[in-house]
Amino acid sequence: MHHVPLLLACIAGILLFSSCQESVSPEAKIESDPSVQLASEKVLILQTLNNETKSAFTRDYEGWKDNWIHEKYVAKSYMNFVDSTLSETLGWAEVDNFVRTYIENHPEPAPIPEPLADVDVRIYGNGAWVEYEQIDSNLGLKRESRLMEKSNGKWKIAGMQTVIYGFEEKN
Repeated sequence: MHHVPLLLACIAGILLFSSCQESVSPEAKIESDPSVQLASEKVLILQTLNNETKSAFTRDYEGWKDNWIHEKYVAKSYMNFVDSTLSETLGWAEVDNFVRTYIENHPEPAPIPEPLADVDVRIYGNGAWVEYEQIDSNLGLKRESRLMEKSNGKWKIAGMQTVIYGFEEKN
């Protein structure tokens, strides 16, 4: 007979737990769905990438700068198969100086590539790895990888690797 109150308490606990589970709103279930979260973060990442590209090509230095993380670990590299050049810029101060100097030396805007509509995104907490291909009217086909970091609720660029293939098909 001592087991009856325990059994009733267990049944009551199970019923209470079950009723709590069913009271979760459909909206809350959608928000906790990882694919929905990935899709909404991807939209924000695309926004940053397209804003950064537009700013760089229109020579809007302040706009360009706003899309980057300003830390010592930032890195930017280019590998150009067309002219066999490679450049690597390490640290925010160097990346910032490189782009600022480039904009000062080439103040005329360049044709803006078609905005990105889709990219491959893998999110790791407050970081994301992004890959895509894009056609640049001056350089041809480019494959880019970006390391993104969420800072104060906004995705920003922490690293960039660009491989330029030119106007020929890549191997």
